[in-house]
Amino acid sequence: MALALIRTIEEFRRAREAARSAGSLGFVPTMGFLHEGHISLVRMARAENAVVAASIFVNPAQFGPNEDLAAYPRDLDRDMAMLEAAGCDLLFHPSPEEIYPPPEQDVYVVPGEIASRLEGAARPVHFKGVATVVTKLFNIVQPDRSYLGQKDGQQVAVVRRMMRDLNVPGELVVGPTVREPDGLAMSSRNTYLSAEERKVAAVVYRALCAARDLYRSGEARADALRDVIRSTLESEPLVASIDYVSVADPLTLAEAEGDVADGAMASTAIHIGKTRLLDNVILTRSAGSNT
Repeated sequence: MALALIRTIEEFRRAREAARSAGSLGFVPTMGFLHEGHISLVRMARAENAVVAASIFVNPAQFGPNEDLAAYPRDLDRDMAMLEAAGCDLLFHPSPEEIYPPPEQDVYVVPGEIASRLEGAARPVHFKGVATVVTKLFNIVQPDRSYLGQKDGQQVAVVRRMMRDLNVPGELVVGPTVREPDGLAMSSRNTYLSAEERKVAAVVYRALCAARDLYRSGEARADALRDVIRSTLESEPLVASIDYVSVADPLTLAEAEGDVADGAMASTAIHIGKTRLLDNVILTRSAGSNT
């Protein structure tokens, strides 16, 4: 079927019920300005479900003061063409007023310790906004399977924990990080980088791979793995600041102490110029990690 653009909750619910008889519903939530990472998730959903829905909603609740809400890139026509080509059936594109109608929102989903670390420490309101809007979208869409990318590793962990703790039905499917040829994780914010900044931005992935390679060589000490990430980042003069360097439990995101085991998540967030970049890899002894 042709891609249907839907702007209201009531209209989406009608479309969802009409499509239900076809079989399972797969859902890809996004903030738009799509890239191959998003589209890879749509393709996964297409292969595994009878009906595929996506959302485009730049969620104001997950942006703090002085963050890039107004400047966040948007191109609906381009996004729709990409979604239709990938086989998406329904696109939910509500206004902020549709998702957060007046009076001002008073009830939020507030995650605990898992959201206070890493991105949560740098952006204190972020995961309250993420958990709230994901809960709203899951209630509206009612998917059988939802698809997120590993690139936002903490977001995956928060949503997985939220689904478990609040008994949210459906399956969470995590797709591998999709990268540029030099390793830079695809992100809508990559468009903020100048040409000079873009040339060095792959240092983020290079630093994480240095830790992964060290781990595969037999080094298991968490401090040593964090040190190699930090030293690699600090070797690039255009890295303006480092928000965090982490080697953490993939489920709780508590920082690893002593030796780490397979499955730990190495992650970092940095600034190159005014652009904030984040990435992660999963530490495994064997090659073949999908990050």
